[in-house]
Amino acid sequence: MMIIVHRMMRFRSYLALALFAAICAGQSSAFEHGPPPAKDAATYPAADIHQEEHVAIAAEPYNTEEKVKIFRVNYLEHQFLPIRIIITNSGDRPISLNDARINFISPHGDRIPAAEPDDVERRISLKDKEGEHIPVGPIHIHTKPKTPNGKVEQDFSEFEYAALVVEPHTTRAGFLFYDVLGLGSAPLHGAKLVFRQIKDANGKELFYFEIPFDKYLQTQPQ
Repeated sequence: MMIIVHRMMRFRSYLALALFAAICAGQSSAFEHGPPPAKDAATYPAADIHQEEHVAIAAEPYNTEEKVKIFRVNYLEHQFLPIRIIITNSGDRPISLNDARINFISPHGDRIPAAEPDDVERRISLKDKEGEHIPVGPIHIHTKPKTPNGKVEQDFSEFEYAALVVEPHTTRAGFLFYDVLGLGSAPLHGAKLVFRQIKDANGKELFYFEIPFDKYLQTQPQ
């Protein structure tokens, strides 16, 4: 009898460990694999290609629940849209994004700059301060607000577009996050991303880049 009890306890221990490992694997797989390697920007559906300037820029929205699994935070849930920026410099001289302005332009012409970590954290904190009401029978239990964490800072540190210079014959990629609160359930329809003040090696500003998101939407399953 003792042997059977011991085996049952050991089996439960193994089961608990396996369940814990599976949960950890599920949590880590949500962001550890990262986005796929960036390709030449000219190969993406939503791209603006300047042949004479030898520069192509693409924008790939991460607008689905499946795509945002690479992050530690579900930004869509908080009305922030991650957009992957891919810049390919096929010329022989570097280009500079030190003074670049990259704005999301809504269908109504609203100019939305990229969000900072504080912007995201502020909205998450406001939501968390309200706590959560869990229905239990005829009453509702109000849970305590969540404590702040560094997941947003970690995501921005790991994924945010940070290349101030794109070297010759090089592709650089990273994410910018845009506040789409108030733009409805389809913020990409009729919207675009506009790049200004990208400069060549001599400090001369390149012609502005404009990427309509309808190009991207046309390639997505209905």
